[in-house]
Amino acid sequence: MPFTVPLPRSPIDGGGELALWYERELGWATVPGPPVQLVTGLRFDVLELPAEAGRRVLRRVGAATGPVALMGRRMRLLVAAGSAEELPGLLEWLEWGGISLDLAVLGADGRMTAPLPPGRDGSGAPGAAVWLRAPEPGREVEASLPAPRSGPWGRAGAPCLTRLVAAAAVECHRLRLLSAGAGGPAAQRGTPQRFASS
Repeated sequence: MPFTVPLPRSPIDGGGELALWYERELGWATVPGPPVQLVTGLRFDVLELPAEAGRRVLRRVGAATGPVALMGRRMRLLVAAGSAEELPGLLEWLEWGGISLDLAVLGADGRMTAPLPPGRDGSGAPGAAVWLRAPEPGREVEASLPAPRSGPWGRAGAPCLTRLVAAAAVECHRLRLLSAGAGGPAAQRGTPQRFASS
């Protein structure tokens, strides 16, 4: 009896299959691509910072984050929906207001390039979006996201957005100072904070 090898499964390449995975497995809204994009502001917002600062933040806060993605030189930390509106006031309260940080937030009507689902082979293209801490299908992702109000006023057990933002501000500022001292791009110009969806 002859043995036949099945045709290779086509990779998820930013087409409809990727969008369907996010919609069916996680219940997240998508915008067809390529590249497929995840809609922010509905189930989650995104705190975005330089990857180098992001790695330091992850070491500082440990497991007190939700899913984390990397795209090129930018790290994206998923936070509770509505956090984007809180960020300017939170930075002001933490005494970082008016200081130029390379810290951005994606909220309502924002878009984030969808990383390949965990366990899927990608194209391996440099700078492609990948999960560092992937969301788990079948689990409520929102309960694990850093929220503006944790503890008695918010969702019990949710990581604290204030602590995450404080760590992110410190590490972004530290990176900027190190860059300026080394004659890097930050030495020539300030990097503005971006609060609007992009």
